Amino acid sequence: MAKIRPIGQAGWGRTVLAGAICFVYCLPVLAIISYAFKTRNQVLVSDIKDVGDLLRSLFVFDPTLDNFVRIFVQPQMVGSSVRDTEFYWYFLNSFLVVGGSAALALLIGTPAAYGFSRFPPRGSGGILVAVLATRMLPPIVIAIPLFLLAKLTGLIGSPFTIVALYTAFNLAFTIWMMKSFFDELPRDMEDAARLDGSSETAVFLKICLPNLRGGLAATAVFALILTWNELFYAMLLTENDTRTVPAAMVISMGAAGSADYGVLAAIVCLFLIPVLAVTYALQGHLLRGVTFGTIRR
Repeated sequence: MAKIRPIGQAGWGRTVLAGAICFVYCLPVLAIISYAFKTRNQVLVSDIKDVGDLLRSLFVFDPTLDNFVRIFVQPQMVGSSVRDTEFYWYFLNSFLVVGGSAALALLIGTPAAYGFSRFPPRGSGGILVAVLATRMLPPIVIAIPLFLLAKLTGLIGSPFTIVALYTAFNLAFTIWMMKSFFDELPRDMEDAARLDGSSETAVFLKICLPNLRGGLAATAVFALILTWNELFYAMLLTENDTRTVPAAMVISMGAAGSADYGVLAAIVCLFLIPVLAVTYALQGHLLRGVTFGTIRR
């Protein structure tokens, strides 16, 4: 009979290997965080010859918050005064555009997914494939038609344009993902509610949605991540007043020799915080949403 080792004593080699692999994958993120707290001269040091020099460059330095300050205020070329960079508007634009598009996608896509799941129309499979096909197209394919349409209607630089576009991108993903959650939801409670005289609207709002909080959270997080990092259309369809953080970062880089990589790294660090905060806040629902339907009760 095979001897069963306690969990605490088994798999240490695999654990160490997994930790080493995770560390390698996290090196770019660690480098970004390190650069955010370094001066410009420290960032540009290039005398790294081995792994020891790399680790020392990441962890052994005198940290400074100057890069985070210079995101929002920059010293003037003449005199000792500072100017407001107004970069906080780009963060606000990102919050409004991404949050608004994700909310609209859930508001429109969740009832649509409920309809496809509970009352599938004739040819619903083909319709769902056509919906998904809108996400299969490379962004560059529809860039010119979208740009010309926005230009002809005078909507280039309008927040409505980018919100509507991100909503359309998230809608196909939302419908497919929420439909899978509705398909896994047992229908016994819905049938009981209908027998008690509840309308379809009441069944949807009071029975289905409360039991799919995990699915809603998982869909919302994925929709937020997909649009939070989007750059191509943000560069194409926004102007200074509606620019999001990814587009503002590219424009603020300038030439390769003049880019302030410490400030850019600080922007990236601030840009990561909302995604991490939302994911952490919804982690309980997120785990339930991702594993929904995999365990039968």
